[in-house]
Amino acid sequence: MAALSGCIDVPDGAPLPSAAAPPPPAYVADAVPPPVILVSIDGFRADQIDRGATPTLAAVAADGVRAKSMRPSFPSLTFPNHYTLVTGLYPDHHGIVNNAMEDAELGVFSMNDHTAVADARWWNQATPLWVSVQEQGRHSGVMFWPGSEAPVQGVRPDHWQPFDAKVTPDQRVDTVLGWMDLPGDQRPSFITLYFDQVDHAEHEKGPGSAQADAASALVDRALARLVDGLKRRGLFDTVNLVIVSDHGMTATGPDRRIILDDLVDPAALHVVTTGPLAGIGVAPGQAAVAARLLGRHEHMECWRKQDLPTRFRYGTNDRVPAILCLADDGWEVTTRATLERNKDKPASLGDHGYDTASPAMGALFVAHGPAFRRGAVVPEFPNVDVYPLLVRLLAIEGERNDGHVEDVLPMLQPGA
Repeated sequence: MAALSGCIDVPDGAPLPSAAAPPPPAYVADAVPPPVILVSIDGFRADQIDRGATPTLAAVAADGVRAKSMRPSFPSLTFPNHYTLVTGLYPDHHGIVNNAMEDAELGVFSMNDHTAVADARWWNQATPLWVSVQEQGRHSGVMFWPGSEAPVQGVRPDHWQPFDAKVTPDQRVDTVLGWMDLPGDQRPSFITLYFDQVDHAEHEKGPGSAQADAASALVDRALARLVDGLKRRGLFDTVNLVIVSDHGMTATGPDRRIILDDLVDPAALHVVTTGPLAGIGVAPGQAAVAARLLGRHEHMECWRKQDLPTRFRYGTNDRVPAILCLADDGWEVTTRATLERNKDKPASLGDHGYDTASPAMGALFVAHGPAFRRGAVVPEFPNVDVYPLLVRLLAIEGERNDGHVEDVLPMLQPGA
């Protein structure tokens, strides 16, 4: 792993040096607002906390605040929702409308294309929290997060790393603890920490599988490492820790596919995305043919983007394709050409991207720290509210956003 701006260079699998660092003086809570650590467990469904595989997470929740569920933004996909969490904007407003998308000027974006991911022009329709933190004279550290590899609005986090799935959960935690060991005037006020292992296991083997539980346990052990590291530094009770996921997951399989070719001539379609949500452009001169997709089909419904149900808050951004087809839970929309391209890949047994009202898409929210109540369970709220909550915890001026801090005030201590 190459050392870049703010990076720590270590061999794969080796512990980072911060793990053995002597603890700095205890954080003085009344000097500046306490640091905020935002943790994402990609794909962790709200009800997974009750499966018994994550005792550390359950203990933090029991001693702090837990939401019954957190409703993701539409579409319930990784990149759109991670950018929503740090901008407070729905994907239609921040511009990351899918994990894959097209832009008339920029071309094609894919979450697996490093060149596109590192191009700030894809991200500049919004301002992520780490940019605001730094522009207001404080420091940030991003241990993986969609958007952090690009100089958004011309600004990079003080500390960051390009995403590398080979960096273990423990290494990620040790990097964060290393940032907490910095002198007070250099220590980040805002830190993110991202884990992708649960999402991968659920895609491959399905939610509720033994492999998914093992991945959850792996991440939980990393959380225990984080909690223990903060306690040894005298910081656990003075840091506001917010643990979320971007979406839930539902079981799917190769026997639950809707083939667009069976409904219309594929020559009429320009397919941008497939899966739970198919995004489709219309080939020149083929509008009448493509229109045959519109309406309700078995296990799927299709709309022109301007006719989507208003509750999705989606469809006005130029990057959203002309026609959107949303599958019922557990089903996927595809084409024969897509199946042929992917014929050598194993079929996914779990997926997300479905209607955000589905309980299976419900995301995790847990918080602990001096700002939060103890032993509280709060009703479901939309994930756009996380941003104004973080802004309040950090005592900074935030950007225009779609969230409502009033929704999350009941989880805070009086006067927090």
